[in-house]
Amino acid sequence: MPMSAPKPRKSAPLRHELEAPSVFGMELHPDAVALSKDSAALCDAYGGNGIRVIFKNYMVALCASCACAGGLLFGFDQGLLSVTLVMPQFLAQFPEIDTSVTSGAGLNKGVMTALLELGAFIGALLAGFVADRYSRRASIGLGLVWFVIGSIIQTTSFQFAQLVVGRFIGGIGIGLLSSTAPMYISEISPPNVRGAFLVLSDGAIVFGIVVMFYLGPAEVPLTATDLWDTLHRLGLVFPPPVPHSDHSSRLRRLPVTDPRVQAEWLNIRAEACHNREVLVASHPDKIGEGFAQELKLEVASWLDMLKPGIRRRTMIGVVMMFFQQFVGINALIYYSPTLFEQLGLGYDMQLTLSGVMNIVQFVALIPTFLWLDKVGRRPPLLVGSVGMTVCHFVVAVMIAKYSNDWPAHQAQAWVGVAFIIFYMVPYGVGWGPIPWSLPAEVHAASRRAKGLALTTCSNWGNNFIIGLITPPLVQNTGYGAFIFFGVFSVLSGVWAYFFVPETKGIALEDIDRIFGDHMAHQDMEEKLKIVDIISGDPQPAEVLEVPEKGLASRKGSETGLEAGSGVGSSGSSTWAK
Repeated sequence: MPMSAPKPRKSAPLRHELEAPSVFGMELHPDAVALSKDSAALCDAYGGNGIRVIFKNYMVALCASCACAGGLLFGFDQGLLSVTLVMPQFLAQFPEIDTSVTSGAGLNKGVMTALLELGAFIGALLAGFVADRYSRRASIGLGLVWFVIGSIIQTTSFQFAQLVVGRFIGGIGIGLLSSTAPMYISEISPPNVRGAFLVLSDGAIVFGIVVMFYLGPAEVPLTATDLWDTLHRLGLVFPPPVPHSDHSSRLRRLPVTDPRVQAEWLNIRAEACHNREVLVASHPDKIGEGFAQELKLEVASWLDMLKPGIRRRTMIGVVMMFFQQFVGINALIYYSPTLFEQLGLGYDMQLTLSGVMNIVQFVALIPTFLWLDKVGRRPPLLVGSVGMTVCHFVVAVMIAKYSNDWPAHQAQAWVGVAFIIFYMVPYGVGWGPIPWSLPAEVHAASRRAKGLALTTCSNWGNNFIIGLITPPLVQNTGYGAFIFFGVFSVLSGVWAYFFVPETKGIALEDIDRIFGDHMAHQDMEEKLKIVDIISGDPQPAEVLEVPEKGLASRKGSETGLEAGSGVGSSGSSTWAK
């Protein structure tokens, strides 16, 4: 039977304002509290994490797929753009990007490409505020509106300026969608298969590249995106705006009396409460009613990410995304036909091999997600840096020595082609997925939303720079573009060796020790105290002092994705056993 609920609040309550479960019409199961305090036990209680279990949660899969629209749409753009930039009819319509017509074609092409990333950067900044103040679904819906408007403007473009404006507007939508999706998916997924559903967000980008690359020549970009938008709008009927007890029950297909559903509900309420308390303690002068005060608090919470004790964790995600873009991945995806042209290949072969390159990237992601928790984070990054460096420098040498007469050096041309395609393997096993997953592990949960938002903003900001500079770089330097990306591949390995921590299998206390503080451990203790208050434990009757530092453990401990990583609790659930 659906529960009654208090009137929705504009912000999470502090612990002395928390309503008892009875206010929601809930009677807690005896094991719910124990499960909420032991993430490993909660994970075990839901069962395994195999393919069968994933498909069993079909409602979650449907909602997660809808939330992944941003990644899929961005992939559509990458796959489509790499083809259309060399299509004769496209160049005829927009001569501003045709190198045979104007010497400024390289810069114009970069501006056209990069404006989408600039829009996505702005959208990612907006996502945190919209998702927290209104709902995750509102943020996804708003992103969809922006993207549809941008798509219409692009599709009806007859002038270069109109095309650029359409890409910028559509980019805002993609930024909102891509930044909201990981938050939403992590909140609706059961802990035992949360990692698998989070993979959808990254996999959607590569899948979109492959699909649209082959649909692009058939000139159906608008039809494809309209079809996805329609499906997405229908999907918005299913995802709940904010996960609470009724929604969790519907997603899990379990009654609201089930202790697993109640344990998730307790954790969500405790985490939201403590996140709010962290802001109140840090900025008591900015707490108040009204939009203006909320906006001031939002700005202050962003600036908190650069304070001592938090700054190092923040910079790991920001710098990882810097290197993810400056090792050249999107330069190769966006401009692969142009790069293959530098190796003397004809138009048809350029498109064929660009498609092969995208497929190799998609295939390379599969074993990474299977092995990541076995081999760790640092080894794939270091191996990836070495592999990408070799690929870039080999291609540079081939172009520098033999580009003056490719017909007489066919073997060397194909060596260059092979290393461009092989580049996708070391990138796919290291610098593709890990910059998205590791930042979530190092941030305490009270700072995780802002930390991941800054990570996403770094991705889009650096993506904008690469999209802008690559065409003139290729046009004016030739092999110099590969030297440029090769140098940054070297630097990425050096930085990863000295500054990236290994988080595989590390317990909560050890994650804190890496950064020389006790932030995550202290926050988890406060979260457990709040759970006691919600559940009616008489011991913490007084209003406890709000700590200055943030909540919860790293992602693995919080979600139970790694066995044995559960935080200290009052004992494992007898129900789970």
